[in-house]
Amino acid sequence: MTPASLAPVVLVLGDEELLATRAVAAVVDAARAADPDVDVHDHEAGTLGAGEIAELLGPSLFGGRRVLIVRAGQDAKKDLAAALLAYAKNPDPEVQLVVAHLGAAKGKAFADGLRAAGAEVVPAAKLKGHRDRVAFVRDEIRRGGGRCTDDAAEALIAAVGNDLRELASACSQLLADTDGRIGVDTVARYYRGRAEVSGFTVADAAMAGDVPGALEALRWALHVGVDPVPIADAIADGVRTIARVSSAGRGSAYQLASSLGMPPWKIEKAQRVGRGWTPEGLADAMYAAAECNAAVKGGSDDRGYALERAVVAVAAARRASASR
Repeated sequence: MTPASLAPVVLVLGDEELLATRAVAAVVDAARAADPDVDVHDHEAGTLGAGEIAELLGPSLFGGRRVLIVRAGQDAKKDLAAALLAYAKNPDPEVQLVVAHLGAAKGKAFADGLRAAGAEVVPAAKLKGHRDRVAFVRDEIRRGGGRCTDDAAEALIAAVGNDLRELASACSQLLADTDGRIGVDTVARYYRGRAEVSGFTVADAAMAGDVPGALEALRWALHVGVDPVPIADAIADGVRTIARVSSAGRGSAYQLASSLGMPPWKIEKAQRVGRGWTPEGLADAMYAAAECNAAVKGGSDDRGYALERAVVAVAAARRASASR
């Protein structure tokens, strides 16, 4: 990379801290790759005055490349914003300006002005959709030289949560501890006690016909204090979801999303799991889930046993479906 190929003004736009931090670091790394002696200045917009900007962006007596990072651009006062916008329209080829902005309503005119002046925009918004987070995990593993299935990414999200920093850290740890091929079994092995604490993990194993896996997940969830009610609800939801998706007929997840009132990722997963089920098997599983819900929510003295019976019954219905 040559100094001439670096964007003179970069706008990092979005409120996801990890992505914004990485975007700024990538600019600095590129500048240092082009010139190891580049001078980097890092400031918060709220504490920076227009006078300082003139000095930081003005011609240097000693020459040399510079990078000026202005963080929290939405907090820039009017005189600072005006000075930066004026500079962005006629930037110095020896200076690279990087503005990080949350992208919300505050300071929107400033961000729009930078965009209009030709700034290179790097998106860094929070990932709101489940599929986006799955893609993030897969990309993290790929960036580290590994491979990761969608199911493994979903299992890691269930184990770790939605925070990107924690997910990135978990991906890094898995890559360090394994050969880089990350599957559901890998996640279960390294995050046992976290991944298996979810009622939906119990339900997923039962719906797949995996009795040992479902019972192990169930017993661990109960051991660490998960309430039986959400586990029973997860089993019922798993059966209902596959039954609804199966009865909706063929079509892409995105085509069916509006009519079923479900997110596409959930439909895709139900389509994948539902291929092994018959209508008779689903009817048996629905009956078992209904009995379990009644027992767990007041009709049984041993709610753990009621859940075990349901798990075995649902898994048996799945295996019976496969044999028909």
